[in-house]
Amino acid sequence: MKGIAMPATKSMTHSVESTNLADLLERILDKGVVVAGDISIKLVEVELLTIQLRLVICSVDKARELGLDWWNHTGRPDRLAPERNAALEAMDERLGRIEQALGAVVAAPSERGSTAHE
Repeated sequence: MKGIAMPATKSMTHSVESTNLADLLERILDKGVVVAGDISIKLVEVELLTIQLRLVICSVDKARELGLDWWNHTGRPDRLAPERNAALEAMDERLGRIEQALGAVVAAPSERGSTAHE
């Protein structure tokens, strides 16, 4: 056949680029993903159990950017630490006052007893 030119072979491109698993994982760890959900178990409109799920998937660097670094402390997030520390300090002060008062009460009868026997 004369006069018909065959086009050069071209690779077909898709409008959607394929992503391999490594690229996907890198993107997830770089940007982060949050998965949230609630599960409620009810029986005759009485709520028996509610589970709130919050899952954050990201790199350690991204987590630190977000203020998540609980693994450096206790192994779990401790949001109540400031209140707990304040309560412990207040209890220490109260215990100190109780010990002083108890010491004064215990010391007073022995002092009275020694003056009474003299």
